[in-house]
Amino acid sequence: MAQTSSQTRAHLHTLEKTSILRVLTYAGAIVAFLIGSGFATGQEILQYFTSYGYWGVFGTGLLVLVLMTYVAVEFFTVGQAKKFDRPSMIFHYYCGKHLGTFFDFFSVLFVFLSFTVMVAGAGAVFEEHYGLSKYIGGVGLAVAVGISVWFGLKSLVDVIGKIGPLIVVIAIALGVLGIVRNPGGIAEGNALLPELALTQASTNWFMAGLSYVGFCMLWLAAFLTALGKTARSRKEAASGALVGAIAFSVACIIVGLGLLANITRVGNTEIPMLVLASDVNVLLASGISVMILAGIYTTAVPLLWTVSSRFFADKTPRFKYLTIGLAAVGTVIGLVLPFSQMVNIVYVINGYVGILLLVLMLAKTATRLVRRQAP
Repeated sequence: MAQTSSQTRAHLHTLEKTSILRVLTYAGAIVAFLIGSGFATGQEILQYFTSYGYWGVFGTGLLVLVLMTYVAVEFFTVGQAKKFDRPSMIFHYYCGKHLGTFFDFFSVLFVFLSFTVMVAGAGAVFEEHYGLSKYIGGVGLAVAVGISVWFGLKSLVDVIGKIGPLIVVIAIALGVLGIVRNPGGIAEGNALLPELALTQASTNWFMAGLSYVGFCMLWLAAFLTALGKTARSRKEAASGALVGAIAFSVACIIVGLGLLANITRVGNTEIPMLVLASDVNVLLASGISVMILAGIYTTAVPLLWTVSSRFFADKTPRFKYLTIGLAAVGTVIGLVLPFSQMVNIVYVINGYVGILLLVLMLAKTATRLVRRQAP
């Protein structure tokens, strides 16, 4: 009997350890998904956070922390509870039949356009840092992503869940390095901002923050709903979402400060993070360029998977052929416009549409809570 009790405790301990590992894997997948070409290059943080100074870094950062945590937990836990046949049904759950259908198809278009931004980002790294043709970087990324999606969601999660935390650590370290090397530059940069013609995501930091969460939501909706379906409990799903959202928000603030401290150097560049790294050491910059490409890859894979899975079941022949076709079309589109321009157009416009989804989600959550408390 004592032996059986001991075995039971050992089994429960194993389950607990496994649960923690799964939570960290989910968190890593979220972070890796969000740290794409825009974040990893610094261009996204520059336009949404740093360009507004202190208010942008801390105000937008806090707003993103609160709202991103709510959004990630909602998508993950609803996906775990409802186990939709199609992840895109999450839009119908929050928005009803007609608006849900609109968001379903709009999100597919936006997610695909976001994939084209990843292609543009890879091209910009090859052109600005390596001095090679942007076509090499763009085509190379598309090929790598197409092959990865070919093998389906399980392989995708296994890969990006492990790469994500490493990218966050390196991005934060580079942000801290930018601050430490020029701490007085934060105040100086904040004072200089009105004189610099920086591209901004909106007319003020608050709307920029809402827009930022808005476009991230359209990315995350179907992907997190699908991941939530694999979680064994609501607690496991919510914990993974919470850890991932907090880690990402903190990374945004630190990187934002690092860029602000060096704003005169990075303000008008395509890849601000590489400028920070190059100021320290050429070898470091080369290592960071690899990190940036990894960040682009870890976001591009689930983006492409999300679009293909909307039309065909994972791993089926039609799914695979559509994936290759989309990768090819996305490469052509992504290599037409400059990377910074792609970020500003695609993310900002879709971010405002995402705000409407956020409002509808909050209304649905409030209604659900009222019903639970009703006698």
